[in-house]
Amino acid sequence: MGRSTLIKTLTATGDSSLDFVDGTDDVTLDSTYDEYMFVFTDMNPETDGAYLGFQCNAAGESDYDETITSSTFRAFHYEDDSNAGVSYNTTADQAEGTAFQYLGYGTGSGGDECCAGILHLFSPASTTYVTHFYAKVNDYQTNDYLWDAYIAGYINTTAAINAIQFKYSAGDFDGVVQMYGIA
Repeated sequence: MGRSTLIKTLTATGDSSLDFVDGTDDVTLDSTYDEYMFVFTDMNPETDGAYLGFQCNAAGESDYDETITSSTFRAFHYEDDSNAGVSYNTTADQAEGTAFQYLGYGTGSGGDECCAGILHLFSPASTTYVTHFYAKVNDYQTNDYLWDAYIAGYINTTAAINAIQFKYSAGDFDGVVQMYGIA
């Protein structure tokens, strides 16, 4: 990884989504950088068990419904030591789906429960290749267990990606997302 440059910090306080749109509010999501990194911290939904996700828009689009293919692996551990393991999580995958890609999976809404992680997007301005991504996420679940996930995939369009949205599957949330360009 190269040197990172902070582009924008968005803070949710009872918001339904956080959107980074190229050319809006000092956001640069274009060919300036070949890699963009989104660091999200203290993501806490108001709805217990909601799923944190992201979705993108190709240039000229507005519905956050690009086609995604992804895989998710996780390590998990229950707080009471009743269960732990490593698994492939098919319910968080997409195969040419247009839904929001899950990052957090059933985050608790309590003060001691939240989701944090890092999402990388590669060459989103390319009009030759699809946009690849990967994420590393740590999520404290509603039923008192820790979910440490590795998510990877691609946004299956050769149109330039110029917007990304983060939101939970239900309700509003609090949290911070920082966007960086990687040189």
